[in-house]
Amino acid sequence: MARLFTAAPRKKIGAEFYRGPTGKEPVRDWLLKLNRDDRKIIGKDIQKIEFGWPIGMPYSRPMGRGCYEVRSDISDKRIARVIFFIRNDRMVLLHGFVKKSRTTPKSELDLAMSRKKEVEKHDTA
Repeated sequence: MARLFTAAPRKKIGAEFYRGPTGKEPVRDWLLKLNRDDRKIIGKDIQKIEFGWPIGMPYSRPMGRGCYEVRSDISDKRIARVIFFIRNDRMVLLHGFVKKSRTTPKSELDLAMSRKKEVEKHDTA
């Protein structure tokens, strides 16, 4: 009897960490400071976006100017966000933080936007 195999789902986009001019990867560094369970939750949420892109609420939401957020509910009723943008069919993880208020602080979004501009400037150089 012939066996039927179903192909494993494929990522529609892959994820990569933003790397600053000094070679540091701030989102990776931030993740490593979180506990293992929180890292696992955020990783699974990033993976949902990789396999399901384009995907909206409740996993992702546009933040304007070409950026989106990965939305994660982590331990102790906290909320984590990873801001990313799409470049060459890859999600570039620009900035991660734990939200302390209902709205995303302008400073957090501004930091992500400045990193996005840096990546785009490097692309055109």
